[in-house]
Amino acid sequence: MSDVFFTDRPDLSEPVFVTAFQGWNDAGEAATAACSFLVDSWGAEPFAGVDPEEFFDFQVARPVVRLEDGISRVIEWPRCTFHHARVEERDVVLFLGIEPNVRWRTFGSAIVDLAQEVGASRLITLGAFLADVPHSRPVPVVGSASTPEEAEELGLMTSRYEGPTGIVGVLHDLSNRGGLPSVSFWAAVPHYVPAGVNPRAALALVERVGSFLGLDVDTAELSQAVSSWDRRVTELVSENEVLAEHVRRLEEAAARGTGPAVPSAESLAAEVEQFLREHGGGLEGG
Repeated sequence: MSDVFFTDRPDLSEPVFVTAFQGWNDAGEAATAACSFLVDSWGAEPFAGVDPEEFFDFQVARPVVRLEDGISRVIEWPRCTFHHARVEERDVVLFLGIEPNVRWRTFGSAIVDLAQEVGASRLITLGAFLADVPHSRPVPVVGSASTPEEAEELGLMTSRYEGPTGIVGVLHDLSNRGGLPSVSFWAAVPHYVPAGVNPRAALALVERVGSFLGLDVDTAELSQAVSSWDRRVTELVSENEVLAEHVRRLEEAAARGTGPAVPSAESLAAEVEQFLREHGGGLEGG
C-alpha cells in the first residue's frame, strides 16, 4: 500500500467501489463525468490517493501550473483520488483517475488492495465507447460481470473478447483473482459528435449505477445539461446534409432494432483503441 497515501481514515462498512479513468476507456468523457457527478451529488469527500510518481510519464500526462490567489504558482500533478460518501446508510467509494502509462499491475493492485483492506463488497468500473448510435435516442448501456451466472442474474453479458485491453480490463482481472466481485458498465457515444463531454452518456451511466445499487441520485442538474447539449448537437446536424442523412439512417436502424450489435465491454474498449490508432491518438479523453 506504499503507493497509496491517506489524508483521512473514514470508518467504512462493506463499501462498493465505483471507478472511472480518463483516457482510452472514456469516450466523450462520459465515464469520468458520471463519476464526478456522483462525487458531487453524494457529497463525497477525498480520503486517499495514488502517488502518480511511479505510474505516469509526465511528458505524456503533464502536470499543470496554476495561480493560487492570483500570485503563487502551484503545480497540480495527475490526480488519482479516492472519495467516500454515506448514501442511504450505505458506504460508497468513488475513484477518479487517469489511465497510467506504466506499471499497470502495480497500479491496479493498489486499488484492489485498498478495496480489500476496507472490506469492499464489489468493484464497479465505468467506461464509454464510440459507436454508430444516434444522439437522439436513449443511450445504450451494456455491462459485463465476473461469471456467466452473475451476468445472467444481473441481466448483463459476459465477455468473449480476446485482444488488447485497457486499465479497466487489468483492474477487473486483478479484482476477480483477488476474490472481489466486479461489474462493468459502458455507455455508447455517437462517433460523429464533436469532442468534449457527452452529458447524455454520462447521465445514462449515473442512472445505471443508481439503479444497480438501489440508491437515489438527483439528476436534475445533469438533465438540464443534457437538454442544452441535445439542442446544440441537433443544430449542428441540421446544418450538414450529409451528417443529417447519416443520423436519420441511424435513427431508422435503432427504431427497427437493426442497428449495430453492441459487443461486450472488453470488445468495446478494443474498438476505441482502433479508432484512436486510425486517428493518430488525437482524441483527448476518448
